[in-house]
Amino acid sequence: MKRLFVITVMLMFALPCVQDVQGRNGRDKIIDCKFRGKKLYGRVRVVTAFADFRVREVTAFEDLRVQKVTAFPDACGKWEFVTAHEDFTVEFVTAHEDFTVRYVTEFPGTP
Repeated sequence: MKRLFVITVMLMFALPCVQDVQGRNGRDKIIDCKFRGKKLYGRVRVVTAFADFRVREVTAFEDLRVQKVTAFPDACGKWEFVTAHEDFTVEFVTAHEDFTVRYVTEFPGTP
C-alpha cells in the first residue's frame, strides 16, 4: 500500500514535466486558428522582445502555414506585416517557440 502511494505521488509530479518532441507541454495548441485566445491572422508586427507569440520558421512539419499578403489578411494564416496598428506581435526565435510556421504562396492555415 505504501508503494502504491509513493508511485502515485511520483506520477503526480512527473506528468506535468512530460513534454512532446518539440519541447512544448501540449497545453497550448492551435485550435480554430487561435492560439491562447488570439486569432492567427491579420496585421502582424515583428518585435525583438515582449511579443505575443514566439515563432520559429521551419521548412517542414509546421504548426501553421503562413501566406504573406499586402491587403485583406482575413483568413487563417494570412499575415500582413506592418510597423504600427498591429493585431498581434511575433518574435522570431530559433528555440523555445510557441509554435512553428512555414511560408507558403497558397493554402495558408493549419495543416
